[in-house]
Amino acid sequence: MIQRVGPGLSEPDVIVIGGGPAGATTATLVAKQGYSVQLLEREHFPRYHIGESLIPETFWVLERLGMLDKLRGSRFVDKHSVQFVSEQGKLSQPFYFADHKPHESSRTWQVLRQDFDMMMLDNAREHGVDVHEGVRVLDVLFEEGRAVGVRAADESGGVREIRCRVVVDAAGQSCVIQDRLGLREWDPVLKKAAIWTYWQGAQRDAGRDEGATLVMQIQGKQGWFWYIPLHDDVVSVGVVAPYDYLFTGRDTKDLEKIYFAEVGKCPGLQPRIAEARRSAPFRAAKEYSYRSRQVAGDGWVLVGDAFGFLDPLYSSGVLLALKSGACAADAICAGLSRGDTSAAQLGTWGPEFIEGMDRMRRLVCEFYEGLNFGQFVRKHSDRKGLITDILIGDLFKDDIDTLWPLMDALKAEESRQAS
Repeated sequence: MIQRVGPGLSEPDVIVIGGGPAGATTATLVAKQGYSVQLLEREHFPRYHIGESLIPETFWVLERLGMLDKLRGSRFVDKHSVQFVSEQGKLSQPFYFADHKPHESSRTWQVLRQDFDMMMLDNAREHGVDVHEGVRVLDVLFEEGRAVGVRAADESGGVREIRCRVVVDAAGQSCVIQDRLGLREWDPVLKKAAIWTYWQGAQRDAGRDEGATLVMQIQGKQGWFWYIPLHDDVVSVGVVAPYDYLFTGRDTKDLEKIYFAEVGKCPGLQPRIAEARRSAPFRAAKEYSYRSRQVAGDGWVLVGDAFGFLDPLYSSGVLLALKSGACAADAICAGLSRGDTSAAQLGTWGPEFIEGMDRMRRLVCEFYEGLNFGQFVRKHSDRKGLITDILIGDLFKDDIDTLWPLMDALKAEESRQAS
């Protein structure tokens, strides 16, 4: 028997599916405006999640959420820069965020996601969000093309229908609404995969370089490794490469063997983990770049990975989760205040957000296509600031688009010299 609501589950203004950073952000900011918000999370936090490196532009949403003092008082490692390592093992000059933008926002953190996400969810509770863990959303209820609520199951097996004015899908790559409506589009170019693990006792740099994210190319530029220093002397190290390269045409499917085969092709990484001890199992993610054809519909909106996932390069995942959550929250509150929860109102933020996401995607593709960023900066030193803007996540401004013709010209020049 399906109950209409059920114990402890009233009919709120907004239901948020998923308690990760995107869901917690949307829920918190809507609740802060006085609307009733119910957040349904199928797991119990803390829970493991990849994606540990924050970039500076997260500062502004974290400030709105009231999270900055909590992060300042945390054990998370400070992150001040990104540094690139060539396929020969040569380090680039660091991209120090504060040198480009001397503001507190240029200091960010390398976070353990299970702790960071728990902090975000607890912060949502503190701001009045009605959080329910261990509740799985089975379906979104639609009437005449409009989302009107959800059907959810608790851990005892009870199934309930809960109605609301707006449904926010923040369920990550589970993508309840995106899959229900067939909105997912896989990226035709970024068909990547990743294998990662964690190391204790790996090499760490000193001073403000201690928390730097390193991007290390594999020989032949077939892929790259991330190197993210966390607290408790742990470093997250993962390889990203085309799916076919990592998982087809090999004589093994063993993640450990594939991982170490790629370590052997990465001179920049080898000395850093030579004396380290692996402290976690190997994990993998495959063919993960996609997005939805819509950010919103009548009565519903998608945020974070439920809208789309780009690529781990440049660590944009949490920023896009927070940014989409904040933008969606503002659109929802404006719509609720006017009684307008149409697709047009709930999706007002979509075009600008997608434009910024596309700028990050363009820089990701330039990296995979082999653009020599060091040479580009030497040739166009006046544009280093714009590249740094992308690396810090300042994506939502048109002057970044002046980079692309210059990059195209440099690639054409390199092609002529090679022929």
